[in-house]
Amino acid sequence: MRADGLGTGSTLVRGLAVALTVFAAACAARTAPPLPAALAYPDFVFPAVPPTLARNAGAAGVDRGWRYLQNDDLRDADREFAAALQRSPALYPAQTGLGYVALARRDHDRALAGFAAALRLSTAYVPALVGRGQSLLALGRESEALAAFEAALEADGSLADVRRRVDVLRFRGLQSVIESARAAAAAGRLDEARLAYGRALAASPESAFLHRELGEVERRRGATPEALEHFRRAAALDSSDAASLVQIGELLEQQQDFEGAAAAYRQAAVIEPSAELSRRIAGVVERTRDARLPAEFQAIARSPQMTRGELAALIAIRLEPVVRAASPREVVVTDTRGHWAEPWIVQVARAGVIDPFENHTFQPRTPLRRADLAAAVSRLVAVMAAGNPALRAYLTERPRMADIGSGHLDYPAASVAVASGVLPLLEGDRFQVGRAVTGAEAIDAIARLQALAVR
Repeated sequence: MRADGLGTGSTLVRGLAVALTVFAAACAARTAPPLPAALAYPDFVFPAVPPTLARNAGAAGVDRGWRYLQNDDLRDADREFAAALQRSPALYPAQTGLGYVALARRDHDRALAGFAAALRLSTAYVPALVGRGQSLLALGRESEALAAFEAALEADGSLADVRRRVDVLRFRGLQSVIESARAAAAAGRLDEARLAYGRALAASPESAFLHRELGEVERRRGATPEALEHFRRAAALDSSDAASLVQIGELLEQQQDFEGAAAAYRQAAVIEPSAELSRRIAGVVERTRDARLPAEFQAIARSPQMTRGELAALIAIRLEPVVRAASPREVVVTDTRGHWAEPWIVQVARAGVIDPFENHTFQPRTPLRRADLAAAVSRLVAVMAAGNPALRAYLTERPRMADIGSGHLDYPAASVAVASGVLPLLEGDRFQVGRAVTGAEAIDAIARLQALAVR
């Protein structure tokens, strides 16, 4: 003992300090409130102390700090977590608790620092990952928040609330990418749109509408194989996607795959029947048949001067039901052997649509005049009118034509052709019976006859 007697007093003071500290800690433990029925911060994840840290001096303080926090007593919560961390600097649950206190105070930078410190000690600690995600979300840094939440889910897949947040954030991110893709497509920035749609599909590969919209972009880029691939994927993913089937039909039609186009249009028509789809189907069926016809027939559309043989083939093929409905007659034709249109010439001659000449020749290579086309048109209208009274008026109408009167030899046939709308008058209301007929003009006339046939 010291001579001045201070030794005993000093020891006494130190002992009282220790006792007071223990007493204060005991009081704190006793006075920490229970968890309320309604937590103040239900989205926060309790920073559980792992078994490896359970014996640390400050471990009990984490639970007390959490109770204060959920009672919205942020000052005491901060004090408890800080005291626990001071006793054990490696106690990352306490560091996480401090992060949550900062988050509750909306001090997001401090919160991020707290969660980062905890994650440096335990990279997969779920409460810190969730807290980091919530802090980043509050700062509007959604992509970083999503990464934090996804890491938390990877560590603990049972976090239902976090999974919902992840789904929402993924959807928001996807929406943003989709909007940018659509904006780029609308502005004609097709390469940019293609890349954006690619990112969206990487996040949601089973979205039929994304495949369809990317297919449209690829089609505009001229990338037909890629467009077809996306339209087919869209149709496979969505059984009600008639729009993608129509796009497939159009692309296959452009590639001369008429059978494939017809199949796609028929599938679309099953989903959404329409007159337009019926027309398309009829058109590709016709083109399928045309593709099997002689090259001479396919060249008619480009012909600058139609011939009698070409017209006979066009009528027999395009208006087969009408030709079949005509009363057949016996004819003799002597000059069509070896001509590519021979079978069709015989059909229209027997139907009385185009007559052979008196010497029994058909002269299939003879250039066609508008008068010759009018004669065939008038006979076809007469055949159709026999089964359709609505067409009979065309047989008796007498339209005025500036260049031929009612006494002209070609007037009766021309009048039916004009009245029916199959052959319109030309410049100055003239018919021009001697004018040559191009292949395109003949095809247009036959198309009008086809329209009359289905009235």
